[in-house]
Amino acid sequence: MSLGTLLLLILILMLVGVLPTWSHSHSWGYMPSGGVGVLLVIVIVLLLTGRL
Repeated sequence: MSLGTLLLLILILMLVGVLPTWSHSHSWGYMPSGGVGVLLVIVIVLLLTGRL
């Protein structure tokens, strides 16, 4: 398993983990999942261009 694939899997798990589905996290809005989503897009682009 390459480093890029491992990083991608970790970011996907983080994205699922920050979804506001629990009662204590409804006031967070979409900020945590938006930040992790941006990181996920950056990693995907880096993987597709071959720089990671």
